[in-house]
Amino acid sequence: MKRAIVSVINDLVTDQRVDKTCNTLVKLGFVVLLVGRRKKNSYSLPQRNYRMFRFNMIFQKGFLFYGFFNIRLFFLLLFTKADLLFANDLDTLLPNYLASRTKRIPLVYDSHEYFTEVPELIGRPLVQKTWKRIERYVFPKLTDIITVNRSIADLYQSEYHKELTVVRNISPLHATANIKSRKELGLPEDKHIILLQGAGINMQRGAEEALEAMQFIDDTILLIVGDGDVIPSLKETAQQPEYRGKVMFVVKQPMAQLFHYTANADLGLTLDKDTNINYRYSLPNKLFDYIHAGIPILASPLIEIKRIIDEYQIGCTIDSHQPQHIAEKMHFMVSNTTARIVWKKNLKHAAEKLNWEAEERTLLNLLQKYA
Repeated sequence: MKRAIVSVINDLVTDQRVDKTCNTLVKLGFVVLLVGRRKKNSYSLPQRNYRMFRFNMIFQKGFLFYGFFNIRLFFLLLFTKADLLFANDLDTLLPNYLASRTKRIPLVYDSHEYFTEVPELIGRPLVQKTWKRIERYVFPKLTDIITVNRSIADLYQSEYHKELTVVRNISPLHATANIKSRKELGLPEDKHIILLQGAGINMQRGAEEALEAMQFIDDTILLIVGDGDVIPSLKETAQQPEYRGKVMFVVKQPMAQLFHYTANADLGLTLDKDTNINYRYSLPNKLFDYIHAGIPILASPLIEIKRIIDEYQIGCTIDSHQPQHIAEKMHFMVSNTTARIVWKKNLKHAAEKLNWEAEERTLLNLLQKYA
């Protein structure tokens, strides 16, 4: 059997896209090893259809972290038997490329975002330039490149004159018969629940404004499930009198457990701001999680997100990030019974069209030649 090594710098337990990629490779007959790193708050590795390995890192961020991770990853790739390498995002690309050239085995690259324009690099020109140089060195030499939506694919094609394959980060169909109740999850049964979920609840993603909007709404709680840079400041704000009893925090959850929370919400939020190229063209996984859970969506009008909401009529977009405006939209969407009936019906239709079982065919077609 052929062997594939998939590498990513994210948390192996909660990264849904990488899990789907590994399972697709298994479906094609590969023995798969997924390589990543252990974080201080990482969950234990679950049983899956493929092997997983995580580096324990002395450094958790910054130049030393990325440098040591890339060196360790290179040597693992170099001395581990493989017939195919699969790199996820720019921060794993260079060691994968060097190992693939040394061992003369194929490499597939999946860019989950327009990496060099992520908010963490804006305002850090030296770091941004370093990653851009790596991208410019490797990207033109690649054969098979995947990304998450058409807008990002067009940006890369314009810059490097390379053809990219679009594989959207769409959720698989879920069995809904055994969803835990609100009581089992410790959630209030007598209030509307507005959900913001994600593994990257960071700056410029609308979390602060969503929380501030809660001071204008009654009989409703904001449920924040996940992790990110702004969580500590959100928790501090939530202690103020006007927010008490209106905000709940749940730590990041494994994929299967997360869906129980999603399915119990009345409204799902995705409020990224148009402050950089990467967010402007984002198509977050949580959008599809909301669709599969059958909950209407309130979103910022970013191109890819708005396209899906408008096409399937499954929610609303905001006109601004003013907290009072967001509160008005929230109240309308959780209380308008007539609109909710229509959204719920349309969400079922959207889930039938937008699911990993359909989207996976594109990835299978691309990887088939290596099987």
